[in-house]
Amino acid sequence: MLLKFTKMHGLGNDFVVIDAVTQNVRITASMVRRLADRKTGIGCDQVLVIEPPSDPDIDFNYRIFNSDGAEVEQCGNGARCLARFVHDRQLTGKNSIRVKTSNRVMTLELINKTQVAVDMGIPELNPAAIPFEASEQAMLYDIEVNAQAENIFAVSMGNPHAVLSVQDLATAPVSELGAALESHPRFPNRVNVGFMQVIDRNDIKLRVFERGVGETEACGSGACAAAVAAIQQQLVDSPVTVHLTRGSLKIDWKGTGHPLIMSGPAKTVFHGRIRI
Repeated sequence: MLLKFTKMHGLGNDFVVIDAVTQNVRITASMVRRLADRKTGIGCDQVLVIEPPSDPDIDFNYRIFNSDGAEVEQCGNGARCLARFVHDRQLTGKNSIRVKTSNRVMTLELINKTQVAVDMGIPELNPAAIPFEASEQAMLYDIEVNAQAENIFAVSMGNPHAVLSVQDLATAPVSELGAALESHPRFPNRVNVGFMQVIDRNDIKLRVFERGVGETEACGSGACAAAVAAIQQQLVDSPVTVHLTRGSLKIDWKGTGHPLIMSGPAKTVFHGRIRI
């Protein structure tokens, strides 16, 4: 069959978006890997699937697959693209929609033609809920990686994140240390690894090694995790601008127990069809 798709990106974090509302399609891990392949497929960091709502109080179901075929819980950049997609493709006339992922409901709001705000929910700091193996909750955790001790901040934004502070982001060992932490046994579901450099009280720079993908040019949930880490350690004040390779995201968080709002761009690259 011919599968209709749309290629989109949020600050260079790119997606193949599939409308499973008007198309009858069953997504498999092998299909995702084929679509995501940058040499023989379309090429993307994640495949996003929009499905009819499973509950009466939401607008759509939202599924996320990493390029390795694994389904994951969250993608903030993808959520912004999803909001833009359903509106542009006339699947809804609403500027504010509620979508359901595998583990939470999110509210997405179109601010204007380019900017989208996402209610990412309340950051989860309890180690068991991240999940992360630790005897008790702490601000920072010591973790042994490659025979060295590293200091990390652990948080879930609907998906697990480890955040490290670095002095110089340009020379940070993102690939080596990110890969080692991604599959560390203390993170039973693996983890996204953020490398954060604080610039001033309202600005940080970030690189992210995403589980199942590798380093990406942007990671929305990773930007949220880094902002939480910096605010909790009183290194910055909200709102925080997180600077990534191709642009920036604005993160507004009032602190423990409050939801976090992420705002940033979402752009369509092209539409197409592929035989599967």
